[in-house]
Amino acid sequence: MAFSGFGPQAVPFFKALAFHQTKEWFEANRAIYEGDVKDPLGDLVEELSTRFAKLKTPLRGDRKASLFRIHRDVRFAKDKSPYKTNAGAVLTRSGAKYDPGLVYIHIAGDGCFAAAGFYQPEPDALANLRRAIVRAPKAWRAMIAKLAKAKLTLSEDHAMTRAPRGFEEIDDKEIAAALLNRSFICSRPIPDARLAKPALAEDIAAFARDAAPLLEWGWGAVADKRD
Repeated sequence: MAFSGFGPQAVPFFKALAFHQTKEWFEANRAIYEGDVKDPLGDLVEELSTRFAKLKTPLRGDRKASLFRIHRDVRFAKDKSPYKTNAGAVLTRSGAKYDPGLVYIHIAGDGCFAAAGFYQPEPDALANLRRAIVRAPKAWRAMIAKLAKAKLTLSEDHAMTRAPRGFEEIDDKEIAAALLNRSFICSRPIPDARLAKPALAEDIAAFARDAAPLLEWGWGAVADKRD
């Protein structure tokens, strides 16, 4: 089904859910969640997947595999709130959620955005990304410059405060700072006013095109089997 926009209660639903963290409230408002949030998000993922296939962009997803559950895993959490206060979905090369290199869509009461890149990659993949920066700093800087032209920058959230093991002797301050990243992610806000617009699909497709230099650089790095 073509994406026709999120429903008018998408953002208000999550604002209320943050306060009403009970099964009773959620079940009473399940129809709003499914009609205004979950179903449109599935439509958006599948429309983007179709667009990317036509453009030969190696990203895909579907409503069954790409959407994250709204129920939190509270088995080992101090916070026992049963529900997430956002909806999220990813598109990757394989369509599997945790395949390295993704486009992510985030809908929440406190802000919506699209993100792309490599979020908390596995240790081997993270080591490869860091080695790629050190081995080819010009390619790294060229990729960053391409992102900057599209007004995108890498997030420094959750960066390390000390050089990772094996990279302590890097003298170049810019490269040393890049190596502190645990994730390599850029993002673009989605204004609430755009959520109801079918054109949101093109907004996110355009963001994916702008973020392509990061994805292509990272896919090449992750695939490099050299130590």
